[in-house]
Amino acid sequence: MKILVVDDEKEIARLVQVCLQNEGYETTVCYNGKDALSSIRNEPFDLAVLDVMLPDIDGFSVCRAIRQSHSYPVIMLTARTQDIDKISGLAIGADDYVTKPFNPLELTARIKAQLRRYTQYNNGTKPQSVFEYAGLMLDNETHRCTLYDEEIELTPIEFGILSLLCARAGKVVSTEEIFETVWGTKYLDSNNTVMVHIRRIREKLHEPPKRPRFVKTVWGVGYRIETK
Repeated sequence: MKILVVDDEKEIARLVQVCLQNEGYETTVCYNGKDALSSIRNEPFDLAVLDVMLPDIDGFSVCRAIRQSHSYPVIMLTARTQDIDKISGLAIGADDYVTKPFNPLELTARIKAQLRRYTQYNNGTKPQSVFEYAGLMLDNETHRCTLYDEEIELTPIEFGILSLLCARAGKVVSTEEIFETVWGTKYLDSNNTVMVHIRRIREKLHEPPKRPRFVKTVWGVGYRIETK
């Protein structure tokens, strides 16, 4: 598997590169957004690690460029602890974020988790199961989602959330369970990652913010896919 690492701090970029190469991954390292965009156009990747603060084009712009034509996982690195950075990255299509300074082992574990999920979906190794209701179709085997026969492009994380909700259709799934099942790591009380991804899913399903048709919020508990 091939991973793109983008960070203008060369020591950090090289540290991440060494950790990934020790795990058997092939890596391409870029130190600015311009080179990253060139690599995205010319090389196939399975995952990207993007620093938010770059000297020319910020990591958010690079993430948007990836999402225009690719669905592989994107992990954002941010040196700032404000939630707005994290929310912004998730809102434009990032799958996860890691705050600097970070433990390289934690980053590597998150990368492995994202790659496992992405590979699983693309190899069609999920159990054969199709959810259909009121024009919404979710196929776990082909990793396809359509709404009124129109293809809906979901990232692996977004598909994982929707798949979990569909599997429990009619029942409430807690925010904690969604996070720990889809991300494969322990949920933190202040974590709003699930909320941001639910918002993106609703936008892609053309759901009205105040009266969503499919993904309902159960305040203080979690979310539910309606079936009636």
